[in-house]
Amino acid sequence: MNWIGFFIGFMTLIFGTFLGSFLHCAAYRIARREDFVHGRSRCPHCGHILSMFDLVPLLSYFMLRGHCRYCNARIPARYPLSEAVFALLCLGLYLRFGLSLVFFRNLFLTGCLFCLALVDLECYRIPDGCVLLALLAFLVTSPFIYGDWKLILSRVLCMFVYCAVILLMSLFMDWLSGKRSLGGGDVKLMSVMALYLGYVGMLFYIFVACLLGLIYVIFLRRGFGKHIPFGPCLAASGYFMLLFGEQIASWYLSVL
Repeated sequence: MNWIGFFIGFMTLIFGTFLGSFLHCAAYRIARREDFVHGRSRCPHCGHILSMFDLVPLLSYFMLRGHCRYCNARIPARYPLSEAVFALLCLGLYLRFGLSLVFFRNLFLTGCLFCLALVDLECYRIPDGCVLLALLAFLVTSPFIYGDWKLILSRVLCMFVYCAVILLMSLFMDWLSGKRSLGGGDVKLMSVMALYLGYVGMLFYIFVACLLGLIYVIFLRRGFGKHIPFGPCLAASGYFMLLFGEQIASWYLSVL
């Protein structure tokens, strides 16, 4: 990678922190059913409107030593953590896809996954808006990325097939266990991910998501609680498959 590549990678990191800050703010407001498009950012403790110097990703948090400038209340660590994590996610996409249309499409999808994961963690709900935007991103960019209508129609068919299969399995598990197994948002998200990953990629996507869900239950929840947010596991698995799905699918097909 030459110096131009390093510069673009560095700018991707910087851009990722700002985008991560916006997505965290959007998720915070969506979880509380507030308008995330309009309105100035405020301190959740004292309600004071924040200035632009209070909103510089990562830098403001460390300059203020993790406290509000106006009421001295402690700022939760999830703010800088969200900014740093999404910056690394952006860098990973750039290193994998370069500065291409696929990079921007997958960046948009990753933003949707990141936002819905934060919302689901807080209120056990996957917002339909994030899933719909991910669907629209695929439909708008696919003619330019694939250029083959047969492939696009195949992915659309894949979405409906997996939607039907997952929905039927979910209803069967509901009947078998006597309680709800998957939420409607989970089914919608997995169906849309079938557009991006295809038939083979979806098999590994579901496997990785279930594995992450099991790890979450065992090590973080320490037991099966009443509600388990599966959205973050689906989002993390989706990002992993965006980066490595093609290689995994090619390896699997070569083994067969």
